[in-house]
Amino acid sequence: MGVLKDHPELVLFASLALGYLVGKLRVGPLTLGGICGTLIVSLLLGAWTKAEVSDDVKTVFFALFIFALGYMAGPQFFRNLNKKSLRFFVLCGIELVCVLGIAFGLAKWFDLDVGTASGILAGAATESAVVGTATESIGKLTNLTAAQISEYQGNVATAYTVCYLFGLITIVLYTSQIMPMLLRINLRDAARELWERTRSRGSLEADERPALPGMVGRTYLVTTADGRTVGDLQTGLDDRITIESVKRGSRILDVTPELELTLSDLVLLVGRRANVIDAGRLIGPETPGVPGLDSPLASREVSITDKSLDGMTVDALQKANPEFHRDGVYVTDITRGDNDLPATGDTVLHRGDVLTLVGARSGLNKLVAKIGSVVKNDATDFIYLGLGIAAGSLLGQIVVKFGDVPLSLGTGGGCLISGLLFGWFRSRSQTFGAFPPQAASTIKDMGLAVFIACTGLVSGPQAWPLLKEYGALLPFAGIAMVLVPATLSLVVGRKLLKIEKPLLIGAIAGQQCSTPAITAVTQVAQSSVPMLGYTITYALSNFLLPLTGPVLVGVLGH
Repeated sequence: MGVLKDHPELVLFASLALGYLVGKLRVGPLTLGGICGTLIVSLLLGAWTKAEVSDDVKTVFFALFIFALGYMAGPQFFRNLNKKSLRFFVLCGIELVCVLGIAFGLAKWFDLDVGTASGILAGAATESAVVGTATESIGKLTNLTAAQISEYQGNVATAYTVCYLFGLITIVLYTSQIMPMLLRINLRDAARELWERTRSRGSLEADERPALPGMVGRTYLVTTADGRTVGDLQTGLDDRITIESVKRGSRILDVTPELELTLSDLVLLVGRRANVIDAGRLIGPETPGVPGLDSPLASREVSITDKSLDGMTVDALQKANPEFHRDGVYVTDITRGDNDLPATGDTVLHRGDVLTLVGARSGLNKLVAKIGSVVKNDATDFIYLGLGIAAGSLLGQIVVKFGDVPLSLGTGGGCLISGLLFGWFRSRSQTFGAFPPQAASTIKDMGLAVFIACTGLVSGPQAWPLLKEYGALLPFAGIAMVLVPATLSLVVGRKLLKIEKPLLIGAIAGQQCSTPAITAVTQVAQSSVPMLGYTITYALSNFLLPLTGPVLVGVLGH
């Protein structure tokens, strides 16, 4: 044990490994998840080894986590600030008021210290980020001794662990099993019905690919175009088709408008399927793929940066830029944030949308320069990342007084806001500030896991006394702080806001920031439809709930 105490890095990474192993254990539809598993294991190892981890380690990793969280949610968060999504914001408001009110009421009623009350808030709301913002805020209280600060910060972790367990079980069972019964629906049938009513033509699930891709290349044997030049034939074809290659015998010919076609030439056409199929009547019968005739096409992901293109349809974009048809460049995919849009002519484009363009390299490069810039997302831009975290840290140091109560966002809240802003600003052009999704997700998960492990190791020695003192209260708080806001949201969302039932269930899981809950809901629904409601409230609650930690600490600590 002496080795472990002298080398806290061993205990830290052992906590991560064992914690995520515990988090994978499944009981029915429930799994604790890696974060809760890590906290449980680190509390036990901390009590056993008495290993000490520097507070600076916690601060650094929490800043990385919270900035990455904001960066990933930023584009969606600001995109949802519109009238259509306003009704979902009401649900987040209910969550915010309820969890703060209940935590404050329990603190006053049972004379809880500020650390225990904050841990109840974080755990019952199943929002791990509150542990960080509350712990940091407690460390800044000037009316507490160093020993009190350490004790209260430890109480945050212990109360969080117990309340999180009961809050997690409650929100998973309530949303996936009980809410459909209260709403008198079969969630699977209701989700399918809503999907059929609202889906875009040609929409695909994340693991699906079109069996009939929109853009194709086909070869034709010249039987009816004998004596016609490529220029004449191109004039007779649809302007969304290009002649890419011509093979005569064993030779591949240079395609020029003056090239005259002869019987038995093989012609490669590229374009939209329906247009290419119709072209056969002007050339001759279709043939199997011909070795050597295939012409390689380049692909670019291009972000629309030209303000004049905002609000323009794909058809209008192609008409305004003749290079599309002249050089054979095609729009094959359109992405807005995390959403794939149909690449059809009537799709309206907005600044920041990413178009996947496919065509001959020379024509493609000319077109890219006119409409936008190539998306750069192959490596993390550490200049942008460092500036964002530094700006968030500075923002967190600002103190605002409400009467005699000083409130500040702290490093956590500041980095969350800067992450939202930096992520949103990056999404407008995507030509700078690259933070690839896999890298951002890894930083986010690693940052939170290390922070939670550090918190548990430090808090372990004082966990048992707190459990003996407040054992019965913590499970009750975990259940009540889920049921009260979720039930109110269910009533308000259905009776007043008229939110569709599958979307409402997903939105309530999102207001609680519960990934296990939405996972259980989508499994019951056998559909991703509830995710449409979840993403809106999840993005907003991810921003608002971490700020409740400093608010509660500020109110109770003075």
